[in-house]
Amino acid sequence: MPVDVNAWLRLIAGVVVLVALVLGATMHPYWNYLAAFVSINLIQSAFTGWCPMMVLLRKLGIQG
Repeated sequence: MPVDVNAWLRLIAGVVVLVALVLGATMHPYWNYLAAFVSINLIQSAFTGWCPMMVLLRKLGIQG
């Protein structure tokens, strides 16, 4: 079963947020801004239907 672009988007967003939170807790709190950026981007994409990561994933050849 091929993985579609939405599944890739959720996977990448989840990994980036998790890594940013771990780095924010262990290295420097400024890493939490990366988690906030990804979260805000996901919220705006829910309303607009447009996400920059989806554009990138489609250019990489992932269909959905």
